[in-house]
Amino acid sequence: MSGSSVRASARPSAGSAGTRRPTSTRRAARRFVGSLIALSLVVLTAVPAAGVQDSEVVVEDGVTQPVFGYGDAIRERVFVTSDVDSDNNGQLDVVGFDIMRPAATEDGLKAPVIMDASPYYSTVCRGNEGECKRDLDGDGLLDQWPLFYDNYFVPRGYAVMLLDVIGTASSVGADRLNGCPTTGGTSDNISAVTAIDWLNGRRPGVDKDGNEVVADWHNGKTGMIGKSYDGTLANAAAATGVDGLTTIVPISAISSWYMYSRSNGIRFNTNYPASLSNTVTDSNRRAYCAPVRSILSATDGDETGDYTDFWAERDYIKDLDHVKASVFVVHGINDWNVKTDHLIEWWDGLVERDIPRKIWLTGTGHIDPFDFRRAEWVDTLHRWFDHWLLDIDNGIMDEPMADIERAPDVWETHGTWPLRDARPVDVYFQPGPDEPAIGPGGLTLKPGKSDWQTFTDRISTSRAAAINNPQTPGANRLVFLSEPLEAPLHISGSPYVTFHAKVNDVDTNFAGVLVDYGTRERFSTTGDGIRTLPVTEQDCWGAEAIWGGHPEEACYRRTEKTVASNEQEMVTQGIIDALNIRDITTETPLVPDEVNHFRFKLLPEDYIFEPGHRVGVIVLGSYSGYSSVADRNLAQITLGTARSSITLPVVGGRPAAVAAGLG
Repeated sequence: MSGSSVRASARPSAGSAGTRRPTSTRRAARRFVGSLIALSLVVLTAVPAAGVQDSEVVVEDGVTQPVFGYGDAIRERVFVTSDVDSDNNGQLDVVGFDIMRPAATEDGLKAPVIMDASPYYSTVCRGNEGECKRDLDGDGLLDQWPLFYDNYFVPRGYAVMLLDVIGTASSVGADRLNGCPTTGGTSDNISAVTAIDWLNGRRPGVDKDGNEVVADWHNGKTGMIGKSYDGTLANAAAATGVDGLTTIVPISAISSWYMYSRSNGIRFNTNYPASLSNTVTDSNRRAYCAPVRSILSATDGDETGDYTDFWAERDYIKDLDHVKASVFVVHGINDWNVKTDHLIEWWDGLVERDIPRKIWLTGTGHIDPFDFRRAEWVDTLHRWFDHWLLDIDNGIMDEPMADIERAPDVWETHGTWPLRDARPVDVYFQPGPDEPAIGPGGLTLKPGKSDWQTFTDRISTSRAAAINNPQTPGANRLVFLSEPLEAPLHISGSPYVTFHAKVNDVDTNFAGVLVDYGTRERFSTTGDGIRTLPVTEQDCWGAEAIWGGHPEEACYRRTEKTVASNEQEMVTQGIIDALNIRDITTETPLVPDEVNHFRFKLLPEDYIFEPGHRVGVIVLGSYSGYSSVADRNLAQITLGTARSSITLPVVGGRPAAVAAGLG
């Protein structure tokens, strides 16, 4: 142990803090606050038993036990001055954050920090039930703490920090003139770093009255966690290489803001950085921050969609060499908010650099694992933090690296991801029966005859129109279908498409869509694949208290997976601007009717095509299922099938593809 006090013990944990308690009639009633009886139950049951006041962490069965009090935990708000001036007002921005730590940290306990940095605590709020940070009695201390981290981990000897990104919530300051959010810009990226510097004695911090505050209770180790923007901030901090950041747990996180707003030169939105900055800014400060948003819109490069210095500032993949923290990645394979290209580019970089790592891939979408695999998540996260922040040898790094959800609530483990025996297999496009094609072409393992087939890049093509009715001719797509499969075909990783094509104009878009044609029960896209159960269906994860006259609870509504039986499923997709087929930093107009040969990546997947199903590849120009900003010149695209193909990462390689019947 470095800087922490830990002892093993066989004694039972104190009280019920941190245990899982199924919802009872009493627990369910507490949520119906309109009832006086329910209100009285809240008051009577929310006060926890005082935990054992040890100054040492207790480990039993390989994990820390809840031996520290929660109701008497120390709460404080700290402010640390950064090195940036995001609003250009001549004053350095201040980072504000709330900390909860065991009272035993005043008596010698050295605690690690679990930090969730976010821009959302006073606007969108956090978690499936939209919890905000709230100071209910106006004393400057947080009374309601979003998420379960404080309830569960503080009794186990951890400190929990909820950090407000520069320009949001407590980081604004009393004068409301301190900083503005910059959507992945430098001020975002260094917000957590500034707090970590304070934790490790490299920066001064003060309370609301200007009194110096030091973290002499800290053991020197910080773990960051968060979903979406919060997880993105964890990636950003790790990419700085800041000393003291020991591990990160990014959930559905962005690794490059360019990939969030763009794909290979095609933009998905207009002035998105400014729009998101406006969303996370408190309403009474939006006018003040309008000049900052104007700068974002003036420099985001919407005119071209190219990768510029603006996006390089917001690209954490390029800084992977700085990463020293271990990484536990969680991502939804059907996340169409933060698409899986963020996952694969970041993950591949971790693999290349042999960063200690773990991964969960769920079949749901943009969902926190607390809401798709709750009990297993809390257990795994607990052991992960115990290992990395308290040096407890609990074997978690000896377990399989990857958990993959194969079907709703059906999980399997693997030594790594993508699977080790996945091999690239070229599957070639075979021409359709006529020109223009009156039916779909084929997919085989051998190149077909030379042929050219033409379709129109049409801006109104939807995802449904692109993939539905594959046997029906269409003027705005080409369809290539395999024969019905004779055995399962498992892909793991990123497919690529190779196009040999010419265009009758200087610009267009090119898209490839991989489709599974065959009926089966699949993850539903409704609600990102989960449904929140009624308020009476809850479970509890940690201790509780009353602060500011209101209960700080640890109970959350359960969820369940949603499924649907569909005749087909879009497996993955990718798109590129023809102006950027050589370089995403520079546009190069096409020479009309000149043949170009190029290759680009589709989003990664881990997917099994079942026997009897058909593999489909749809070739398109623009379509609304991926790009919201389409070319409007209605270019004619002519594809040479003999040299065009899709490369699939097939588990078992070519022999498995042959066995599946691709032929």
